[in-house]
Amino acid sequence: MIERIDAGVRSSKIVKHNGVAYLTGQVCEGDTIQDQVRGCLDKIDALLVQAGSSREKMLRVTIWLADMSDFAGLNEVWNDWVPEGHAPARACGEAKLARDVLRVEFIVDAAYD
Repeated sequence: MIERIDAGVRSSKIVKHNGVAYLTGQVCEGDTIQDQVRGCLDKIDALLVQAGSSREKMLRVTIWLADMSDFAGLNEVWNDWVPEGHAPARACGEAKLARDVLRVEFIVDAAYD
C-alpha cells in the first residue's frame, strides 16, 4: 500500500511505502547558507515526525547546493544536527535551484515503524 500525506496536484509532502518515507524536497529562504540549512532541517524534523520517523531513521539524504562554495557552511550546521552514529547515506552536488534566492535543497528518505 502507498500512503500519500498532504498530496497536492504536483507532489505529496510525504509518500510512505514498504517501511520507507520519502519526503518532498525542502528549501528555505535566509540570509546565509547556515540560515537556509537550519530552516530546511527544522522542516525535515517536522516531516519526519509526521511520517512516524526520526533523524535516527534517515536512510539517504540528497543535498543540492546552488554553489559548492557553500559546502563548508552546509556541513557546519549539518554535522551538529545529525545524531551521532546515525548518519545517513548522503550525496551532495551543485544544481540550479527553483529560485535565485535559494542556496540549498534537501531530499530525505527515512525508515518508519
